[in-house]
Formats: sequence, structure tokens, C-alpha cells
Amino acid sequence: MNRYFDYAATSPMDPEALEAYVHAATHYYGNAESLHDAGTKASSLLEHCRKKLGELLHVPYEGIAFTSGGTESNELAVSALIKALNSQHLVISGGEHSSIHNLAERMKGQGIQVTIIPLHPNGQVDLTKLEKALYNGPAVVALHHVNGEIGSIQPVEEAVHTARKYGSLLHCDCVQSFGKISLSTIGSIVDSLSVSSHKVSGPKGTGAVYIRPDLSFQPLTPDVTHEKGVRPGTVDVPGAAGFVTAAEKAVKHLPARAAYHQHLKTSFLEELTPGRWQLAGETEHQPVPIIGLMLDHHQGQWMMLEGSRRGYFFSTGSACRVHTQQASYTLSAMGVKEEDAKSFIRISFSHHHSKTDILDLAHHLNLYLPREDD
Repeated sequence: MNRYFDYAATSPMDPEALEAYVHAATHYYGNAESLHDAGTKASSLLEHCRKKLGELLHVPYEGIAFTSGGTESNELAVSALIKALNSQHLVISGGEHSSIHNLAERMKGQGIQVTIIPLHPNGQVDLTKLEKALYNGPAVVALHHVNGEIGSIQPVEEAVHTARKYGSLLHCDCVQSFGKISLSTIGSIVDSLSVSSHKVSGPKGTGAVYIRPDLSFQPLTPDVTHEKGVRPGTVDVPGAAGFVTAAEKAVKHLPARAAYHQHLKTSFLEELTPGRWQLAGETEHQPVPIIGLMLDHHQGQWMMLEGSRRGYFFSTGSACRVHTQQASYTLSAMGVKEEDAKSFIRISFSHHHSKTDILDLAHHLNLYLPREDD
């Protein structure tokens, strides 16, 4: 029985991705920047991975650089757009990943104005307030595609339309959406996007950033030769091979898995004791395998620890934030009271789960959610 329900934090490595990683590490061990045959061989594999990832993301492969993961990709992309636009204004949604919030704080210290846009109670960004933030001139907008804590899908196309109207650029964090919902209408319209390998069952420590090839910008680190100057350091070619193998498999099976995720989500919510929990955001009919719950009379951290004691592994939010003991960025942006936010838990699952696994977790939670007449 699979009792791991924290796939939004990380996922086990796919066997085919692991095989690709080991094969590349064994046979394509050269530095992709080296001019000898071993380097050329590694470079050839890396370019194959880049082209394949471009197809999967629906973007020109020339704009892709492999990175260490979503956090670095977000930083590289937002910094590039700020320099390309020569803007002193960064606009982010309140529900962004901590890497974006941390970057915004750092940019404040560099004299850049930061505007944070709240989320509606349904978990989506307030587009009216986003537009108002852009009235005074072009800015860089950072907006996630799928929220990593509650699974809400953002109106990225509408946000891009608004950004374009005011001459602004938009970065989209697709870490939680890639391989789970289609990016076919996203990649072709955004100015940059970020993805992460371990969210799609690839190796950890690998990711990618896409920045529109026609944008001119000063790289974050000057005089770099790797990845066309976008980032320093020897490229992890085996990591790229494992990542793309896992991503290709995830995208290939996406329609069937999305339907299955929706079935599991519906079954899980129907099994929970009614009247003793509240869904964070209106996500019950969205095929993203993430559920955010606020539970009556129980703190989320206690529920998480009690679940772990009994062999059920879920979280109280983003793994990059839980150790701060601070309220969730997402719930705060939605206007959820701090006391209610403390009762929050996140359930995230995958196609590896059976309906029995999901119902078993619901039965576990029901032990602490007595019915109205009990």
C-alpha cells in the first residue's frame, strides 16, 4: 500500500529515468563544453535533451537552459526579465513559491519596487488588482501556473494579455503544472518559465529555465560560457537525460493520468467526514493532484505528525517553507485567518496511488473528524 501523499514536495524516481541517468553517467561522462570527442559526445546528448524538452514545453529549444531546479530557474528568469525590460518594478502574486518571495525581498534591497497581488478565495490571482499595479509603467510579472499548496490553476493567459497591454513581461513558474496539466497554450505566450525534474519523477538537483530567445539581457553571472551564458557550472548531462526521460513519459500519459487524478480526488473528498473540514480554494473539479484542507479543531502540524506516526506521509504546505513556522503565503494571500491557517494540511498524490490508498487515508483522517451527531 502506498501511504506517501507528498508528491508536490518530491516524487520517487521513475525506473526508466534512473536507467537513462545511469546510462548517461556511464557513457556520456565528458564535460559538454570540452572540445575533445568525449565532450562532443556529451554535448550531443545534451542538445538532444534540450530539443526534446522544447517540444514538451511548446517553446523554442534555443531558449532552454538546464539548471539545478525550480528555485534557480525562477531566479534566473525573473532577473533576466528585469534586465531585459530595464524595469524597476516586480509584480508577484501572494501565492508564489518561497523562491520568488525571497527573490522579491532581495530585489527590494536593490531599489526595485515590489507589488504583491492578493488571491481570491478560490485561489486565483486578482486580475483587476494586477492590472492596477501595471498602470504606472512596464513591470515584470511573476505568476505560478499551479499553486503548490492548494492546486489552484491560475488564469495565465488572461494575465499575459494584461501584461502585454502595458508593455510588461511575464514569468510563469510551471514547476507544479508540468507533466500534470497541458502547457500547450502557456509556453508559446509567456516570456519565461521554470520547471523541475523531481516533480515529474526525474532526478533531484535538475531543472530547466526557458527565456524567450529574442530577449536581450545581461546574465546574472557575467562572463559565463556554460548554457550560452545563462548560468555557470558544468552541466549535469545525466541529470538532463533522466529529467527529459521522466518528463516525456509524464506528458505522454498526461490525459489519462489527469482523468485518474480527478477520480481519486473526488473519491477522497466524498469519503471525508462532512462538515469537519474546508477545502482551501475551489479546486475540487480541477485535475491537479493537490488538495489543501483546513481541519476543524486540529492543528495541521499535529495532524501531520500523527499521520507520520501511523505511516501516512503528507505535509502542512510547501516543503521549502514549513520549517519557518509562519503562515502559508497562499492562505495569507487568500485572506485566511491565521488561526484557520494553522489547521492546514496538504495532500498530494499521483497515478501510483490506487483508490484504496486514497480511501485508506480518508479513513485515517476521519478518526480525528467526528460527525456532527457524535
